[in-house]
Amino acid sequence: MKIGLAADHGGYALKEQLSEYIQGLGYEVYDYGARTYDAKDDYPDLVIPLAQGVARKEVVKGIAVCGSGVGAAIAANKIKDVRASVIMDTYSARQGVEHDAMNVMCLGGRIIGIEVAQELVKAYLEAEYSGAERHNRRLGKVQDLEDKW
Repeated sequence: MKIGLAADHGGYALKEQLSEYIQGLGYEVYDYGARTYDAKDDYPDLVIPLAQGVARKEVVKGIAVCGSGVGAAIAANKIKDVRASVIMDTYSARQGVEHDAMNVMCLGGRIIGIEVAQELVKAYLEAEYSGAERHNRRLGKVQDLEDKW
């Protein structure tokens, strides 16, 4: 399974650590950037290519990291067929995928440490969408909104 990663300067260090961790779990990683630390970079320039890669199915899931995770989630959610959320606990990491078909997890590089981030990533990557009727119905309503707006 190929996992996409992206981060601005606020999440660069955590992204680099997570890349190694994810590969150690046996996943292939595609790094959408930043590839070097740049204090003047902007999260949309890095997160949007990741979100587009998820939408085009270049990668199965994405992980975006900025200072708080909020900007990354806002930017990623602008791309059709992307469902992104800031995640701070393992329950949401898992349930976001199982119930809501979340395909981009956003983390705050200035908020959580590597050990918590690793737990969140593991829960997210191991989770699968349930396909339950009620979840499909709700996802359909979200997709209808995307099509309308």
